[in-house]
Amino acid sequence: MSLNKVSVDDINVKGKRVLCRCDFNVPLKDGKITDENRLVAALPTIKKLIADGGKVILCSHLGKPKGEPKPELSLAPVAARLTELLGQEVKFAADPEVVGPNAKAAVEAMQDGEVILLENTRYRVEETKNGEAFSKDLASLCDIFVNDAFGTAHRAHCSNVGVSELVDTAAVGYLMQKEIDFLGNAVENPVRPFVAILGGAKVADKLNVISNLLEKCDTLIIGGGMAYTFLKAQGNEIGNSLVDDTKLDYCKEMIEKAEKLGKKLLLPIDSATITAFPNPIDAPVEVEVYDSNNMPADREGCDIGPKTAEMFADAVKSAKTVVWNGPMGVFENPTLAEGTIAVAKALAETDATTIIGGGDSAAAVNQLGFGDKMSHISTGGGASLEFLEGKELPGVAAATNK
Repeated sequence: MSLNKVSVDDINVKGKRVLCRCDFNVPLKDGKITDENRLVAALPTIKKLIADGGKVILCSHLGKPKGEPKPELSLAPVAARLTELLGQEVKFAADPEVVGPNAKAAVEAMQDGEVILLENTRYRVEETKNGEAFSKDLASLCDIFVNDAFGTAHRAHCSNVGVSELVDTAAVGYLMQKEIDFLGNAVENPVRPFVAILGGAKVADKLNVISNLLEKCDTLIIGGGMAYTFLKAQGNEIGNSLVDDTKLDYCKEMIEKAEKLGKKLLLPIDSATITAFPNPIDAPVEVEVYDSNNMPADREGCDIGPKTAEMFADAVKSAKTVVWNGPMGVFENPTLAEGTIAVAKALAETDATTIIGGGDSAAAVNQLGFGDKMSHISTGGGASLEFLEGKELPGVAAATNK
């Protein structure tokens, strides 16, 4: 699946004003950036636009200010850190209305190859509603639009979709291209055997993903909190484990669907159980392991057990393509991270193309130190999930076709 969209390699930006939508939605603690993966991921596109002599105007959202200026969600710290990462000044346009006097004056004064960063796009109430006034403001600053924010590609907002409809050329950046190449090829045209691993808490979040991946993959592995709804659907006692009783029939249907399509569906055969959910989440816990058909009624499964970890790791060994979205247990607790670590390790040791679908699984892989062993770690949790569901992403669709 190749992306038939105009990319940054297809455009001439010399002397032009280029508005580039990035995903700088980074975690901040006391005004300091605690994880700069998203900034680093954006650098290749920004450097290309600088090198080609564009006047580079960066924009992004940060957190959820809900349409009003919140100083603690200002992008000022991002401008400072980007200045260091790029080795040249990234001028910050501090306008509460985002496109205001500071931004306009800064753009007016720009030389080729210079960079400015606009304030948090979600300071504007129109942003998340794709309201025309803000889209027009953004479009007024630029000649060309480049979207490199995969993390928000599943949302139709002013700064990714609205503005692209008001400019002559809307191109995709390198990160966007890479995301779609990896995720798109994995789902539409995988080298087989193709193994998909789904985890996380809720079945409800992954309904369409489970159904779509069953049609595409050879083996579907289900762990995490959502596995207990499947186990209960099979008639197992799951104690106080997380369950969605409204989805039991759906789980039965999926088990039947796998059988009908001749696909392997692997569910946990044992669980690491505790008496009560840890509070705080990393508090010490006493774990007892039980087989899936033998869990006591008063315990709660919070991670896959060692037999399951081995079974899942074995399934990965023969794979040529692996997509993983969602942890195997409460990985924030060191005692309940064993299953997630085992899966991460299996992926790190295989020669297969390994794709981590953003969100918690990306955080887990990076925290556990396996990040550099993966072929691709998606920068978008929600966006990569919708992609795996087979949905068209508005932020991708809005870019100009080749």
